[in-house]
Amino acid sequence: MKATKNKTGTAVMAGRKKPFWKKVKDNRTLLLMCLPAVVFFIVFNYCPLPGVYIAFTNYNFRDGIFGSPFVGLKNFEFLIQSGELWKLTRNTLLYNVVFIVLGNVVQITLAVMLNEVRNKYFKKVSQTIMFLPYFISVVLIGAIAFNILNYDTGALNTLLRETGGDPIKIYSMAGIWPFIIIFCQMWQQTGYGSVVYFAAICGIDSGMMEAAEVDGATSWQRIRYIILPSLKPTFIILLLFALGGIMKGNFGLFWNLVGNNSQLFQSTDIIETFVYRTMTTQNNFSTSSAVGLYQSIFGFALVMFSNWLVKRIDPDYALF
Repeated sequence: MKATKNKTGTAVMAGRKKPFWKKVKDNRTLLLMCLPAVVFFIVFNYCPLPGVYIAFTNYNFRDGIFGSPFVGLKNFEFLIQSGELWKLTRNTLLYNVVFIVLGNVVQITLAVMLNEVRNKYFKKVSQTIMFLPYFISVVLIGAIAFNILNYDTGALNTLLRETGGDPIKIYSMAGIWPFIIIFCQMWQQTGYGSVVYFAAICGIDSGMMEAAEVDGATSWQRIRYIILPSLKPTFIILLLFALGGIMKGNFGLFWNLVGNNSQLFQSTDIIETFVYRTMTTQNNFSTSSAVGLYQSIFGFALVMFSNWLVKRIDPDYALF
């Protein structure tokens, strides 16, 4: 070690840089804690990467991944020319934009409303009731929707028949299904998301709230000038995380609500359901891989752009 002087002239000791093995030894506990996550991502995210090559081949089981004929970008050309790629991208993006925007607005609203409730027992019961749908399987949600909406024995059409009305063939009306899917998504996810915002509200300095009350601020003024600005960092972080998966649809929800109903594909078909259907019904691994690769590249570019944009506006809120 040798002594050096900083800008103020004070002598400081400049230590040698620790070797890599020494850093590993000093942080072995933290590294062991991270090991399961590292193994998980290596096994499920990096090991399958060579399979991306399927998107550029005319895959068949006999020749395998690397023995199948190389066709370049023909699989992508087929998707573009057939119009499927535009439809899948449009549906996936629009659904996720609505889920993100409407979901965050409703979650923040519920969290603020819960914060204004003074009866602690009513608050706890309300939180529990709102949180319960998150634990309900999408398979059960699909079954409930079918028992309400199906033409022959559904509760809705049974009620219409009993009251003298005409039954509705909802499973052949593509235009109404975006509203049904959005409603089911909001019903299942809103309670869980509102808990995150409610926790952020609980972390606000109580002294600020008390000072506002002493100054005569109304509940709306406290919400507008204290609570909502304090939720901004949480909202931006959750928004960036959500944008990372904006090209990934909720396969379980869509498949269990719509299934393989071709009459509804125009408004309900997303990338995940298309990939699953082409693999299981047509054994078309090449097209499925091409769509999956397009989805990953598009999502990655969108995350990078969003993070760059946030960093330009306010670097403190950027993910990296």
